Amino acid sequence: MFQEQTILRIPGPTPVPPQVERAMARPMIGHRGGEFSALFAQAAQRLKYVFQTEHDVYILAGSGTGGLEAAVANTVQTGDTVLVCTAGNFGDRFTKICKSYGANVLTVDAPWGEAIDPLQVAIALADHPEIKVVFATHCETSTGVLHDIQGIAAQVNKTDALLVVDAVSSLGAAELPMDAWGLDIVVTGSQKALMLPPGLCFVGVSPKAWNIIEKNEAPRFYFDLRSYRKQLAANTTPYTASVSLVFGLAEVLNLIESEGLPSIFARHLQMQAMTRAAIKALGLPLFTEDSISSPTVTSIGSNGFDVEAVRKFLKKDFNIAVAGGQGHLKGEIFRIGHMGFATPIDMLQVLSALEIALIKSGANVQLGNGVRAAQIAYLQTQEVTTHA
Repeated sequence: MFQEQTILRIPGPTPVPPQVERAMARPMIGHRGGEFSALFAQAAQRLKYVFQTEHDVYILAGSGTGGLEAAVANTVQTGDTVLVCTAGNFGDRFTKICKSYGANVLTVDAPWGEAIDPLQVAIALADHPEIKVVFATHCETSTGVLHDIQGIAAQVNKTDALLVVDAVSSLGAAELPMDAWGLDIVVTGSQKALMLPPGLCFVGVSPKAWNIIEKNEAPRFYFDLRSYRKQLAANTTPYTASVSLVFGLAEVLNLIESEGLPSIFARHLQMQAMTRAAIKALGLPLFTEDSISSPTVTSIGSNGFDVEAVRKFLKKDFNIAVAGGQGHLKGEIFRIGHMGFATPIDMLQVLSALEIALIKSGANVQLGNGVRAAQIAYLQTQEVTTHA
């Protein structure tokens, strides 16, 4: 029944708002014509609000990983020493990308489910003054941890090193003011909090980063940010643009500007509070501590039930998709995404269905406990939001 009614509660791709879908269905136009150039230039300018920066944001056709590779390709040469902060699958990805470009990679590690300590970053920078770039992940999607980028930036900014931030699953949902925190390159993707299908990545670049990029002699072509800067000045892209996605992006920016970043951040914190309150009330183990948990994804462990069975029942009975664990956490945790085109009523829906799936999977839970806790959390956070 209703096979096309898939309810995405994964940490990306996320649901696309109907008005954005309609925008993307517009008739195709030429990507070198004046109509597209005007639309593209406006979108690039408006993205500065989302990044909270005065500097240019570049729009590339590619996935979030493409944006991460662009950040590496433009700042790293063979033999450069870099520092990667890694505490999950996507921190590890930064390490792999850097090594593929011939970097001498040092790491600051934390166990999966824990946060990077900015003081460890400071120690690494003091011990290795040759570090050219520090790579850090804001929201580690594989674990649900939100790392202290502000604290890491405070340490990096005491040195000449650049700070590159993977904000693929956080930008537009969690506070990340690029200029105020002194972030040099910030990368995000279209299919997370920005409520678009996969296919675009966005790269914000500081003047400090441009000094390094311009001196970088490493070969690159498609990901050469110098080409994107030159063409952005002419209101276009160096290579074929994803025209339909840019149509959608313009509508997404309308939605973001209408709601406003403070309200967007508050909505995500509210959904986070509801989800975590429900999981606690059901007696299930949360994979991360409250103080480091992400407002975009919640990771949940098992106290004996089969997490893959829970995911199967949610999909089979309700067409609700939640994510499983990655790497060594496969089969150990499941993850509920709450970012982008999502509201508190969506959380009540998935949490109610989750209780049934847990019962069917043999978990010892009481129906209604989780939903009731989420309702209380909603009322409490709504009161805070109203009085703010």
